[in-house]
Order: sequence, then C-alpha cells, then structure tokens
Amino acid sequence: MTTTGSTADGPPRLEVAGLTVTFGGLTALDDVGFTVADGETVALIGPNGAGKTTVFNAVCGLVRTRRGEVRVGGEPAPPSATGLLRAGVSRTLQGLGLFDRLTVLENVLVPLSGTRLTGDHLAAAHEVLAALGLGAVAAVRAGALPYPERKRVALARALVTRPRLLLLDEPAGGLGAADIDQLARTVRTVADGGCAVLLVEHHVDFVTDVADRVVVLDLGRVIACGTPGEVRRDPAVEEAYLGVPAGEVRP
Repeated sequence: MTTTGSTADGPPRLEVAGLTVTFGGLTALDDVGFTVADGETVALIGPNGAGKTTVFNAVCGLVRTRRGEVRVGGEPAPPSATGLLRAGVSRTLQGLGLFDRLTVLENVLVPLSGTRLTGDHLAAAHEVLAALGLGAVAAVRAGALPYPERKRVALARALVTRPRLLLLDEPAGGLGAADIDQLARTVRTVADGGCAVLLVEHHVDFVTDVADRVVVLDLGRVIACGTPGEVRRDPAVEEAYLGVPAGEVRP
C-alpha cells in the first residue's frame, strides 16, 4: 500500500515501495510503501512492534530487505552511513547516541569528522546550537546536561549537515509539554526550509501538531494513511490501538 505526497518539482525526497523485511519466519514489514516530499512532514505511527523502527533501519541500510526498494531523491538509497550523509540524509536515534565525555559542540561536529573541519563547519555548528537554545552550553560536556537538553543536542547533530531528509526516531519521547512545543516549532521551521521530515512518534498531540500526513503501521503493514484528522477517524486505526473491531460500537 502506497501513500503519495506532492512531488510537482520532481521525484519525492524519499520513496519506499513494496518494502518487505523478514527475520527468520517473522515478517516485520509486508509490502510497505509511502513517500515524503521536500518540505513535507510525514509521521509513521502504530502500536509497539508494528515495524516503525524497522522502516527507519531499512531506509538506512541497516537491515536486509527481502523485496522492495528505497529511493532518495529519485536514486537508490546509499547502503552506507557516509553515502547517506552525502545524499543529504540525517537521523536521530531513540537512545540519543551522544558521547558523554565530549562537549556539546564536539558532539555536534561528529557528523563532519570525516572531512577537514573548517571555519564554516564551526559556524554551522554554532548556528544550529543557537537556534536550539544551546549556545550557552556549547563547551559543557554532554553527559552533564539534563535529558531535554541532551535530546536537543542529538537533534542539533542531525541538523548540522543541513539535511534534505531528516529522520526523527521518537523525538518527543521523555519530554515535557514546554520542550515538546519547542520541538514542534523546530520541526515546522526545518520543513518550511524545504527539508523532508519522516518521524516515528507515539505522542499523538505532537504528531497532530506537526505532521502533514500520517502513515499507520500494524503488524508490518500500512493500514491507514492521510491527514492527522483523517487517520484519527479511521476505524482500522482504532482497532489497532484499542482492540475494537472495525464497525463495533464501544460502550
């Protein structure tokens, strides 16, 4: 099942088509398809075990696909982290993946460590830190920061490469209301700048706030897609989340 975003000026930034992934006898993804256009935010949601993170791993070449394809900007997705960065793809992780003993600035510069660091790189890092309200802690070790600020450092590290496709894995997880509001403003700003955003998230209000379209997975298959409002009214989504068979009236 495929969902399609607006691609008037060329191919979508991300195209996932017929994606099937198996682990032994378990089918983790079954014929999954969707697109994300430049400047569009698409949320990938579903119950635990639905296959959301497997989609991210397949896009990043971390799992072997049985069938289907992933294309970035109309070309096959590069199989390596370095190739993905060159293709303009950046990703955050659920576990943050920060280096606690390095400073905030040093953590943000990590994606650029494969090249000779220049004044432009440093300027870009300071710019993104300032935009996320982290300028004052640039010289602080990442491990000394509270969790919400560590989440912002991880986001800054993903943004410093100026990606054209940003993958956000549960970006609102563990955050309070004020931090989620700030995150939503950042995501909207990134998308308004032309970046395609694909996010996995359980926080429904955050998804409703930032997503142009929502793709719902259950047991590895796409069961619904559309605007946040359309998806919330879909009986198949209610069944997947609440265990209420489609068409049955809840008391």
